[in-house]
Amino acid sequence: MALDPFLLDLLEDPGDHGPLRYVASRDVLYNPRTRQAYEVRDDIPVLLATEARVVDDAEHEEIMADPQGRDTGRATP
Repeated sequence: MALDPFLLDLLEDPGDHGPLRYVASRDVLYNPRTRQAYEVRDDIPVLLATEARVVDDAEHEEIMADPQGRDTGRATP
């Protein structure tokens, strides 16, 4: 199950407070600025710095190219 769109509008990176990229097929929230990924476990985002993992260049490209990916935060008008 994918995360609720309302929740995605509210989520931000706990470190730099910027938007994240959500990829449901990978169950991950990703910060492309720091190249850190946060897991989504049982539909619960685990946004703890101690739980984040570093993403290599290849995975970064795959995440950013995923057509199902969605950025968190509210869209700017």
